[in-house]
Amino acid sequence: MKDNNFDNYFWQDGVVRLRAVQPEDWEEHYNNRFDTPARRLLDYVVELPPTIAEAKSFAEEFADFSKSNERIMFTIETLNGENLGGINLCGIDERNGTFGIGIQINRDHRGKGHGTRAMRILLRYAYFERRLNKFNVSVLEGNDASAMMMKKLGCVQEGIRREIVYSNGRYHNEILFGMTKEEFEQLEG
Repeated sequence: MKDNNFDNYFWQDGVVRLRAVQPEDWEEHYNNRFDTPARRLLDYVVELPPTIAEAKSFAEEFADFSKSNERIMFTIETLNGENLGGINLCGIDERNGTFGIGIQINRDHRGKGHGTRAMRILLRYAYFERRLNKFNVSVLEGNDASAMMMKKLGCVQEGIRREIVYSNGRYHNEILFGMTKEEFEQLEG
């Protein structure tokens, strides 16, 4: 097969690339499920113990964008092909132009800006290719890294849903962020 020329490729910047989930990505999904603090912040629950069968089923289900009607799942990787985590476009409401994005960066790659870079790529796609207008996301209180990333991206804190999530023996607040296409364009300009 001929080597691809990625010089003008939409799905990457100078550091990260988004690609389709592949069946062999099951192992990273499986390994991430052992990071209980990160998973609690992502899904707001403690998940049941991971299984290889579940991880393989997940990777198969979302491989090659085969189930893109619910969520469009991507693997985030370096330009050298190292798996950094996953990101997805979700909660798409075409009528109202709203959407969400879910993201998890693998433990060894957090705090290096990879998530922010991947988010910008997916935001450009949502706003400029899908004609969506408003990104909505919530962050569990205590998830300082995600809250900081949302602010870095230009999201506005729109509110707090008080004591809405029960986890680790107490109720937690959910912090609501959002960003319109116009706000994103001003930052990208």
